Amino acid sequence: MKSIEHWNKGVPILSKKIGYVFRDQQLLMEALTHSSFANEWKHKRIPNNERLEFLGDSVLGLVISRYIFHTFRNLPEGELTKVRASVVCEASLAKKARELMLGEHILLGKGEETSGGKNRESILADAMEALIAALYIDGKYEKASEFVIKHFEDIINLAVHGELMKDYKTSLQEKIQRFNSSSIEYVVVREEGPDHSKIFYVDVRSDSKILGSGSGRNKKEAEQNAAKAAIQYLS
Repeated sequence: MKSIEHWNKGVPILSKKIGYVFRDQQLLMEALTHSSFANEWKHKRIPNNERLEFLGDSVLGLVISRYIFHTFRNLPEGELTKVRASVVCEASLAKKARELMLGEHILLGKGEETSGGKNRESILADAMEALIAALYIDGKYEKASEFVIKHFEDIINLAVHGELMKDYKTSLQEKIQRFNSSSIEYVVVREEGPDHSKIFYVDVRSDSKILGSGSGRNKKEAEQNAAKAAIQYLS
């Protein structure tokens, strides 16, 4: 388990990745402190990042909303809503957290760390939201907005042009049900790699027949890729 002293030594590296030096480094540490770590240090009353996560969700939503509202003036309200939802979702947040290697700097409890928590989608996404809130508090709206636009602009453009990963599982279910009432089953056929960097391989089956296979860093991603392969197979 990473100690606070060890974490402090990594602050310059983290600040360079973020592109911002916090005046209040305790705020930065709070943004990257998971509840499992805080629970193991109850006697020190270390705050976790859940409150910052709450605020960061709103700040992120506002920054994205303002940006797409002013940048894509031809998009109607319904499309703006869809784009924002695609950008602020857990998968997008976790993707950006991985690009910043944020998992290496999250303070986790011993059990959570040994079970691969630093690469867990929900933990990474929550930490990213908390970091955005910390930037908002320490550097005001301007710095939080600069950070969000810099790191999420590519996802915004993909979402606007409909190129983000679709919900292939739902699309496959709808496709199957057009022809019959067969059920769909997703089966993990194997796992490879260490716990903190595991790759899952999944088959999607209908009536015991394999329709497609896919892989991913988590079961959800592997299932989506398997569903995508199945749709291509059935098309």
